Amino acid sequence: MKSFWDGHCTTASLQDVMLDSKAQVLDEAEKPEIFAMLPRMKGARVLELGAGIGRYTGCIAQSALHVTSVDFVEKFVEKNRQLNGAIYPNITFTCGDVMELDLGEASFDLVFSNWLLMYLSDSELERLAERMLRWVKPGGRVFFRESCHRQSGDRPRDSSNPTKYRDPKHYHRVFETAQCQDGEGPTYGLELDFSRCVRTYLQMKNNPHQMCWSWNKVMQEKTSGSTDDFYGYQSMRQFLDQQQYSVNGILRYEKMFGKNFVSTGGPETTAEFVPMLKLESGEQVLDVGSGLGGGALYMAENYNVDVLGLDLSTNMVHIALARAVSCSQGSVLYEVSDITKREFANESFDVIYSRDTLLHIPNKAEVFKKFYRWLKPGGRILISDYCCGEGEWSENFKSYVAQRHYTLHSVKHYGQLLSDAGFTDVLADDRSKLFTDVLLREIGKASEQRDELVKEFSEKDFEELVCGWKAKVDRVSGGDQAWGLFYGRKASQ
Repeated sequence: MKSFWDGHCTTASLQDVMLDSKAQVLDEAEKPEIFAMLPRMKGARVLELGAGIGRYTGCIAQSALHVTSVDFVEKFVEKNRQLNGAIYPNITFTCGDVMELDLGEASFDLVFSNWLLMYLSDSELERLAERMLRWVKPGGRVFFRESCHRQSGDRPRDSSNPTKYRDPKHYHRVFETAQCQDGEGPTYGLELDFSRCVRTYLQMKNNPHQMCWSWNKVMQEKTSGSTDDFYGYQSMRQFLDQQQYSVNGILRYEKMFGKNFVSTGGPETTAEFVPMLKLESGEQVLDVGSGLGGGALYMAENYNVDVLGLDLSTNMVHIALARAVSCSQGSVLYEVSDITKREFANESFDVIYSRDTLLHIPNKAEVFKKFYRWLKPGGRILISDYCCGEGEWSENFKSYVAQRHYTLHSVKHYGQLLSDAGFTDVLADDRSKLFTDVLLREIGKASEQRDELVKEFSEKDFEELVCGWKAKVDRVSGGDQAWGLFYGRKASQ
């Protein structure tokens, strides 16, 4: 790898490091974006791996207590020292191979790298992930950014190019399974804060495959296999990705709902509900539970808005990213994260939109309070979600809800939770009839496409889909299940 950089970076310039003729413009746009994703660094000790010429070193050193900046190319280290050394005395510059560093355990609050891991072999990546986990303190963060699927810059690479343009799922799997233990002490792992593509590259280069991840070091507990810990899975994300939202499960749902949709009615109900928001060009939209991106793309394309599509399921987001296309107007950015743990600055969004997603969240009241904070004055919220009837649940319905880990409320109570969170002009509309009508149409469509479904999936998949849809119809007709549409506003100041 050293020979590759010796051949491509003769001057240690920004263009050399970024391997792009538009490096200056890209650098000015992306640095604030990346920096805004990092945790608060006041008083923090930071380890920067693969620091290059110090594009981020100085930015980090402005806030951090101390930065240990590491790169294995001597000319990069010297350039970094020239740019930042005299200004920031809290930087230690180290020339060395990240695979050979000898650093103390739990020494840093943040381990940061930008375009490093893609130059490692798979075995090196696994070893470094475990070492990064050891180096960061419990509760600290590991943040990295990589090029996935294809190169980022337009400068030609020669045949010695060592870069591995991995699928983002590979990085997710490696870091999610990393573990470390200090002697007889507890076992630690990494819990995902979020992973998302870099908006700068999406907007300026139509490249949705510049990805970054933020992980939190947490103590891991052994699972008992009870329903409280998701049938033996360590998180709701793992439960969903392995069960209801496996890749096969998602693609089956899409076949019923429509291309890029995994919520009731697909494009039909999207076209009916979205106009309620009265979207205006340039508004910022948070799509919670964006799935394969159908709703987000619809809003961007039809209303020229910028959408952040957020989903807990890595499978959902990775499929959406693999299909990502440029919008004729507006933009869509995809992110894997847990809405119950994610934080945004107050008044970040004009609109929050969610379709058949919040049924997975036990404490909706707290999430609605977060939504209210995140909305700008005058902001709007629109939700469709599974609900329950007003009466006592049947045993079959209790079993269904428990198996799916749903938390359901009546339409009336759901609307009250929104009002309690501060929303005004709250609409809580029971749309169960529309739900049933759509389900019956989707069953009819599936029956017409039976041969195609069986060929693409299996006879078992076809039967499970149709039986599942018929069971929903029966639960609604029996009064157990309902479907609600909810709207609210944050008062204007």
